[in-house]
Amino acid sequence: MASRGAAALYFLLTEHLAHTIQVLPYLIFLLCPLMHLFMHGGHGGHGGHGGHGGGGEGRDLDGPYANGGSR
Repeated sequence: MASRGAAALYFLLTEHLAHTIQVLPYLIFLLCPLMHLFMHGGHGGHGGHGGHGGGGEGRDLDGPYANGGSR
């Protein structure tokens, strides 16, 4: 069964190669949102890894200086 599928795919690609090549630029643009979703872990994937300079790195809000004390 798999060999028939492989043969069908081979003949489909060889006979329709010109049509396949014409569609490739559109497929690349259609893959951009999918790559974005999978590479960032879906929406909200930017939170929590602290590498974007959000200004909150290094602050200890529960430390001894949290209530306005001086350092």
